Amino acid sequence: MKILAISDMHLSTSAADALLSAAGAADLVIAAGDFANQHEGLEAYMARLFPIADKMICVPGNNESLRALQAATEAEILHGTSTMRGGLMIAGLGGGIPPLPPLPWKSWDLTEDQARDALAGVEAADILILHSPPAGLGDNHEGLGHLGSPALKEAMLRIKPRLCVFGHIHDCWGQGGTLGATRWRNLGPDPVWFDL
Repeated sequence: MKILAISDMHLSTSAADALLSAAGAADLVIAAGDFANQHEGLEAYMARLFPIADKMICVPGNNESLRALQAATEAEILHGTSTMRGGLMIAGLGGGIPPLPPLPWKSWDLTEDQARDALAGVEAADILILHSPPAGLGDNHEGLGHLGSPALKEAMLRIKPRLCVFGHIHDCWGQGGTLGATRWRNLGPDPVWFDL
C-alpha cells in the first residue's frame, strides 16, 4: 500500500497544495493533526482537502479538538480507535500529550492517564497515528526540552506497529528511526511516502 503522510499543516496553503497534488498516487493519506492554528480556520481548511477525504485517515492535533475536526471533515478520524484499510489495521490518538505548559490560547491536550486509557483497548496495529511523539522519539523542543509522552511510548512498544507517525514538535520535523519492530517518524508539513 502506498501511503502519503503529513502533520502540522497549520493552515499552510503550500502544504495543502503539495498534499492534494501528490495524493492521486496514494492508496491512503494519513494526517497526524494540527490542521488549524489555535482553533482558527479549521472548517475552510478542511473544505480545501475535501477532494481527498475519502482516502484520508487523521487524528486531531492540539490546535483543533476532536469535536471540531469531526464537524469539519468527512475523512475518517481516529482517537483511541482503530480501522482497517487495505488489509492494514490502523489505530490513532490525537491531542497534545502530555499537556503543554500554559499558553495564551487553549491547547487541546490529554493527560498521560487519559492517553493510556484511550489506547488500552488497542491490542495490535500495523500503523499507529499519533499527534504527539512517544517519549524520546523526535520530541526535543529547543526551548522546553523533551516533550514526548511516556504513555504513548508504552503503547507503541506494547502494540508493536510496523509504522508509527506523529508531529507536534516542530523542531524535530523529519526525524525518524526504528525502535524494536517499529519504524517511527516525526512527519511535519512536507508530505512523506511510505510503502507497507
